[in-house]
Amino acid sequence: MARVADLETPRRIVEDIENFVSGHRENRLLEIDDDVIFQSPLVAFASGDDPLFSQYKEIIGDFHFTPREALSAAFPEAVVDSISVISWVLPIEGRTRRSNRVRELSPSLRWCHTRHWGEKFNTALRDHMVSFLKEEGFLAVAPFTAPFFKRLSMPNGPTSNWSERHAAYVAGLGTFGLSDGFITPRGIAHRCGSVVTNLPLPPTPRAYASHVANCPFLVNRSCGECIDRCPAGAITAKGHDKNKCQDYIRGELAPLKQRYNVEISGCGLCQTRVPCEAGIPTQLLARNHPPA
Repeated sequence: MARVADLETPRRIVEDIENFVSGHRENRLLEIDDDVIFQSPLVAFASGDDPLFSQYKEIIGDFHFTPREALSAAFPEAVVDSISVISWVLPIEGRTRRSNRVRELSPSLRWCHTRHWGEKFNTALRDHMVSFLKEEGFLAVAPFTAPFFKRLSMPNGPTSNWSERHAAYVAGLGTFGLSDGFITPRGIAHRCGSVVTNLPLPPTPRAYASHVANCPFLVNRSCGECIDRCPAGAITAKGHDKNKCQDYIRGELAPLKQRYNVEISGCGLCQTRVPCEAGIPTQLLARNHPPA
């Protein structure tokens, strides 16, 4: 039986993630200049039984796992009472963001290496947190890297049965933007991850009233710069066309994989040279522009 967490456990988890990010060798652009990939992380907690996770079955699809379903899939024999989600955001380092700001049709070398090696580091962090929690006597699984994780092709674009961004939204880390990106207090240029556990943790309050509260375009139409930044024309006033986006990355940007020696290039132009790149654009949100 898992032991009960002490009052210091949430603080220890945050510190452990921060130390892993700041000290791990894989959080470096080793093939470029040894600079860091991600800056200091944001970390938050959600109740695994938050009603929003059940609502995702209607919003995303009935195939989307709740945290309880994810933990049950990983440990089918376990009887679980408390359930929590540990979520984090890894902000992309400033020099990498600056290198992508000047690009118009394709991402920079630094951005492509961040997309490739940064996600490998993110996976290492997931594995580390699972090990950390198991050593403490708790069950833990990272849904994004678990055997049950699946990517699905849907008419409106690719999706999956676990969304790191949607977990981060429940945990109070940010809200969604016109480009489908996730706007946090450290901006939209980041990677995020999560782990589900039966460790009881205090949920982080959500400091926003809606799922689009940090996006000026969706709040009051005072922005929309990501529309012009998208070389694929995948972002319009109607939202983000995931099929157009993926077609551009797999088509026009495909040669970058060989040129930069990466498995995936990404793009990220809509995450740089936009007001939400490195923070919440509060001045634009405060403007009195009525929604169209």
